[in-house]
Amino acid sequence: MTQVECSKFAGRSFMLGSAQAKKLYFQYADQQPIIDFHSHLSPAHIAQDHRFRNMTELWIDGDHYKWRLMRACGIEERFITGNAPDRDKFLAFALCLPLAPRNPIYHWTHMELRRPFGIKDRLLGPETAPALWDEMNDILQQPGFSCRGLIRQFNVEVLCTTDDPADDLRFHDQLRRDKSFPVCVLPTFRADNALGTDHPGMYNKWIDCLSSASGIKIISFDTMVEALRQRRDHFHSVGCRLADQSLPFAYAADYRQADIAQAFSRIRSGKSLSQAADLKLKSAVLHQLGLMYHELGWVMHLHLGALRNNNTRRHRTLGRDAGCDSIGDLPQAHSLARFLDRLNARDQLPKTVIYNLNPSDNELMAAMAGNFQDDGTTGKIQYGSAWWFMDQYDGIRRHLETLSNFGALGTFIGMVTDSRSFLCFSRHEYFRRILCDFLGRDMAAGLIPDDMELVGSLVRRICAENARAYFKFPKPAESQDSF
Repeated sequence: MTQVECSKFAGRSFMLGSAQAKKLYFQYADQQPIIDFHSHLSPAHIAQDHRFRNMTELWIDGDHYKWRLMRACGIEERFITGNAPDRDKFLAFALCLPLAPRNPIYHWTHMELRRPFGIKDRLLGPETAPALWDEMNDILQQPGFSCRGLIRQFNVEVLCTTDDPADDLRFHDQLRRDKSFPVCVLPTFRADNALGTDHPGMYNKWIDCLSSASGIKIISFDTMVEALRQRRDHFHSVGCRLADQSLPFAYAADYRQADIAQAFSRIRSGKSLSQAADLKLKSAVLHQLGLMYHELGWVMHLHLGALRNNNTRRHRTLGRDAGCDSIGDLPQAHSLARFLDRLNARDQLPKTVIYNLNPSDNELMAAMAGNFQDDGTTGKIQYGSAWWFMDQYDGIRRHLETLSNFGALGTFIGMVTDSRSFLCFSRHEYFRRILCDFLGRDMAAGLIPDDMELVGSLVRRICAENARAYFKFPKPAESQDSF
């Protein structure tokens, strides 16, 4: 492909199909800082300002999005998660791209070639990969391509990682005290392991870790809740303002306290629970977590609908997050309504962001959010951004369609990366371009006012301002000792 032809793809006007879209993007969206309130980036890498050995570590290691694409193209596993040389893994990834031109990975890859690498005249493919491997690895040696350098290049203001309650948060504490790095890096309280009652052995090992981290001897359900509350307080002390749960569906079974005490005692003895008893225990834990979050004014994230670890053979050899999860089709409405209402009935429902993985449930989730809005809190219950399998061109547009039809688009808190890659911030640009094209087309068609300041201010709010106000994070220049 010639340089002229290449410039038409992933270039300055990429996905901006109208004059209005271009103005919205370049005048209102492009300069907004990134507030990335849900990622899986390593706080250790940020604290230590990790430098990547090469493009495979930066681009392929740990990225299950790319792993899935490579498997779909018939790449052998040794070139994906195995022990093949890093250069060979990079070349194997490049083999796949010409086969996947509409996949978001194709878009993100070429956006990342341009920014931050400045490569605008070539596509990545088998012919260009050897030279690009050398060129990009040379660029990685530059000061601006360490973990912190990349975060700065992408104009990140706030970055939230994902952290287990038993984590000691030493790297977050190190970052909090480091005045040389102005980006606000905060933990997120991810208590998935508190709900891992399906596997008594693994659960008890985690309970022992929680006991050690909290200094509380866990001998009962109540002491487990006490330990979680102690860890919540510690997270709050280093700046945490949100919690996250990944669930197949919201757990909301009826239960009695005596049943919960008995179930917890049984599982601590190493015995499995019946399906009904397990659901009751999960429901009790999740309810207690919701109460804890409300007490300190945290935001609760609910990631619903994933069907995980479907490939048992790969799970045995590679473990979780290996690219073998998919969209689930579990019933959501009844249990989610009960879970939210149980907290709301006593006015103890925290701000909540609901993420949905199954597109057939889009309208369901958007309508559910409207049931629990509250006086004086703008967008208290959020229909969260297009997530995981949905954070692609069509999925993002469908999300925006649903959100704007069922709620107030101008209250939306915007996009997240939900990624382990330090180049993932390109997803904010991807989202912003789609958002501006989405609104620009409606302006051009007369479906919304062709008023640049009116619509532009809405774009600005969605890109950064709403999230900043919703989460009440510290300002970038504010001393983080004030937590």
